Amino acid sequence: MSAALQMQIRRLDAADTARWDAFVTACPEATFFHRAGWAEVLRLAFGHNAHFLYAEADGVIQGVLPLGHIRSRLFGNALISTPFCVLGGAVGDEAARVILEQAAIDLARSLRVDALELRHSQPRHPDWPAKRDLYVNFRKAIDPDPEVNLKAIPRKQRAMVRKGIEAGLQGEIDEGVDRLYVAYSESVRNLGTPVFSRRYFQTLKAVFGADCEVLTVTHHRQTVASVMSFYFRDQVLPYYGGGTALARDLKGNDFMYWEVMRRACERGVRVFDYGRSKIGTGSYSFKKNWGFTPEPLHYEFQLVTATELPDINPLNPKYRLFIEAWKRLPLPVSRWIGPLLSRSLG
Repeated sequence: MSAALQMQIRRLDAADTARWDAFVTACPEATFFHRAGWAEVLRLAFGHNAHFLYAEADGVIQGVLPLGHIRSRLFGNALISTPFCVLGGAVGDEAARVILEQAAIDLARSLRVDALELRHSQPRHPDWPAKRDLYVNFRKAIDPDPEVNLKAIPRKQRAMVRKGIEAGLQGEIDEGVDRLYVAYSESVRNLGTPVFSRRYFQTLKAVFGADCEVLTVTHHRQTVASVMSFYFRDQVLPYYGGGTALARDLKGNDFMYWEVMRRACERGVRVFDYGRSKIGTGSYSFKKNWGFTPEPLHYEFQLVTATELPDINPLNPKYRLFIEAWKRLPLPVSRWIGPLLSRSLG
């Protein structure tokens, strides 16, 4: 009997969480975005259904595939691995990945979604419809010595970091998310993007605990910038960050990411994952200026009821007027309306 025939597909439940995460930690291809906690985040923060599948043989997990179902009248109906995350897809041995992907296709058809989306760092299905020229990821190894890392930043960007240091900026670790939410919500409003709910950030902190850290940059006790980072194995992923109006003149964002890097290397982290950016955007240029090389991401689709790929991103011309109008919203209004929309932008 083949290995695939011996395997069974099961759904994650509370009793499986520890061994699911043990598998993810040990699997070289797995990422922070494969962790079981994302199922809880999807349910608690957004009310979305999570379908976290794993392949098992002889009581041993051989592969996992985290899936979230997002339904929206405005933005469509999709089954995604993993929503609100850079990466996802099936990981494990090849036989497990094959049957997990087929299980996902079957589930997508039974749910009558528009499309199934699997987010990969490497191309897996060259024959599937895909987005391969929209997003890139930025990551590189860092040195145990902070001074070596500082000197590795290209000269112009390093000067920005030094200006932040000379301005007397301070980095502080927060137990809560209040200062993060102030900085992040202002930053994304200015970009014309609906902000997530405060509850989402609180849920991330509660679910991932010590592996989810908030660092806030201050100047004379005023919040300048703040970032939420994820820690996974030997990696740090500064994931949600933003600055207040003070950040531009004080070089708060440059100092903030340097402070994350400095603290991370001192605790033994070896890889700084700067995260995803859309090609041609300001964040793309910012990360390149730090000396990071863009790595293409491969988001592969199986169309179910849709006839074309979904195109829900700020670069789509049909959202231009919405984005410009959103930038002009008062902050309290954007914080009130934003979460109603962003919950569907996974």
